[in-house]
Amino acid sequence: MKEVLVIGAGIAGIQASLDMADAGFTVHLVEKEATVGGHMAQTDKVFPTLDCSSCILTPKMVSVGQHPNIRLYTLSEVGKIEGEAGNFTIEVIRHPRYVDESKCTGCGACAEACVMKGRIKNAFDMGIGKRGAVYIPFPQAVPLKYTIDPETCLTLSRGKCKKGPPCKLACAAEAINFEDTEKTVTLRVGAIVIATGYDPFDPKLKPEYGYGKYPEVLTALEVERLCSASGPTLGEIIVNGKKPTKVFFIHCVGSRDHTVDNLYCSRVCCMFTAKQAHLVKDKVPDAKVTVTYIDIRAFGKGYEEFYNRVQSEGIIYRRGVISEVFKKGDKLFVRGEDTLLGETYEEVADMVVLAAGLVQRKEGLEIIRKLGVQTGEDRFFTGPSPLDPVETGLPGIFLAGCCVGPKDIPDTVVQASGAASRAMSVLAAATSGGNG
Repeated sequence: MKEVLVIGAGIAGIQASLDMADAGFTVHLVEKEATVGGHMAQTDKVFPTLDCSSCILTPKMVSVGQHPNIRLYTLSEVGKIEGEAGNFTIEVIRHPRYVDESKCTGCGACAEACVMKGRIKNAFDMGIGKRGAVYIPFPQAVPLKYTIDPETCLTLSRGKCKKGPPCKLACAAEAINFEDTEKTVTLRVGAIVIATGYDPFDPKLKPEYGYGKYPEVLTALEVERLCSASGPTLGEIIVNGKKPTKVFFIHCVGSRDHTVDNLYCSRVCCMFTAKQAHLVKDKVPDAKVTVTYIDIRAFGKGYEEFYNRVQSEGIIYRRGVISEVFKKGDKLFVRGEDTLLGETYEEVADMVVLAAGLVQRKEGLEIIRKLGVQTGEDRFFTGPSPLDPVETGLPGIFLAGCCVGPKDIPDTVVQASGAASRAMSVLAAATSGGNG
């Protein structure tokens, strides 16, 4: 059996798939979203080098879409899983796209004609940007095929466009298919790589920070979209219609916090906060940028040097926890304690950025039920030995990326290649043993 299943098409799933496909194995890559790329596709730059995230990721995304040994299933999820190492039977549920991928040219005429254009919050832009009911998540999406959101499409949800849906009339390729239905595909594979990634912690679980109540309070991923030249503001840092001049970053939101039962460190928050503080200062040079923190954990190659660089740019690091974000009249305030100076303070802020931690994906937890993969106290997947992070303890099933626990992109890529190597050893053994 020279076929393998990869669940999740973020950077971990992409890297594992390319490694195995390049080695001659057939890879079935299943992704629940309309495109591959995961959260890395949402980021503007990577730390500590400040290289363009898309410049690194997009070639890999294109390779996944074009590789002759990779079968890509977007808008799909894994259903039943049966069998054993060397001979798994997998049920993949393919949700309707309502656009025929074989006909769609990606011209965008349907999106231009959609009567809901610019009226629906775009999840890729964290709700800051708007899209229509027919859309692609972002310009570099793979596959570059449009999809129709059945919950917001008038034809599919309320029937108001049935006599002449403008998107269908505008599509010269006749790719729009409102009769599209859910389909099930059965696969036989020899090994499985789980790369389901992570979810950002929901800051609404920390109501003292005012997320969802005050528009000036944003999450780190929302700021990534503001910083991106392809984002909803074309790279401008705009809050409430103006550039902020007093910015506070709050570390450890949802991490190292017993009140939300997340006692672990999310590892990447210190550095992505330093990166975003740098970007804000670069785009708004006269802004006063303050980073409040418990501890700084700059553990990776070049991270300590980048942290020192950011401080040298005039960004203020203030040790201590912000206790509350609140408004007096129309002004936003942060209240906190400086534990180095031993004093409390209240300061005005135009923008507050919450460094939300990483938590296990809901889809990842569903995989536990189907496969029996164990989790640790942090709810991330775990194996029988901390010295073997790709191992699940279940023969033929391996782990890659942030589904195991929070990690940066380099560590994610390394683990993905490790999981791919272990999966290929199972496939090779099954083939040589006559099970293929």
